[in-house]
Amino acid sequence: MLRRPSYGVDAPYALYGIAAAAVLSLAAAVALLVAGWWLGWLVLVSGVYSALSAASFAYTTLRGKFVVWRRELAGSAASGSVASAALDLGCGRGAVLVLAAAVAGRVTGVDLWRSVDQSGNDEARTRANLVAAGVSDRVDLITADLRDLPLAGGAYDLVVSSLAIHNIPDAAGREVAVGEAYRVLAPGGRLLIADFRHAPAYAAVLTGLGAAQVSVRGLGWRFWYGGPWAATSMLTARRPG
Repeated sequence: MLRRPSYGVDAPYALYGIAAAAVLSLAAAVALLVAGWWLGWLVLVSGVYSALSAASFAYTTLRGKFVVWRRELAGSAASGSVASAALDLGCGRGAVLVLAAAVAGRVTGVDLWRSVDQSGNDEARTRANLVAAGVSDRVDLITADLRDLPLAGGAYDLVVSSLAIHNIPDAAGREVAVGEAYRVLAPGGRLLIADFRHAPAYAAVLTGLGAAQVSVRGLGWRFWYGGPWAATSMLTARRPG
């Protein structure tokens, strides 16, 4: 029997850091309060705050993002954008890749397989998840930089990316990556980019490239990485044609 897919944790060191801060703060608060120090109440508030942030982060990476992406992709299909070919930029261990396979005939995933961005991120694990999900026969994996995609222009009806482009450290590089995403989008195709840092800047790039129906909107509490200060936005656009 095949195992169920396992998609790991996004930005694991960030989550572990928040969780560790919560544990240490709560332990310190108990010690201070037992000793009769009023400062313990302030430390307790800090610990509860960190614990809630860790819970929000864990929920998003383990469940919330799946709920949101399933809804977004179903909405894309319902709007008439049924894709014969889809592309996931920064596919990681395949969470969105597998969901995209439900609305597209064939899907390609691109990644550099860095475990700092997602725990246990490597191509072999992604392939195992594709097999477990029953979609391996319709999915191709490519190791490549998002700034230099070895893909033909206009080849994909649907291009998606979830929390990947912001990992490019410089604004110029992110602009190139967004341009590459638009380059491989087919006329009439749809682009969906979920990110929590630079979505308005991506929108400006796409507008400058001539994209249509460019919009940025919040995705709600299910896609908070710790709280509303790390809320994820969805950028959508279409290529005229």
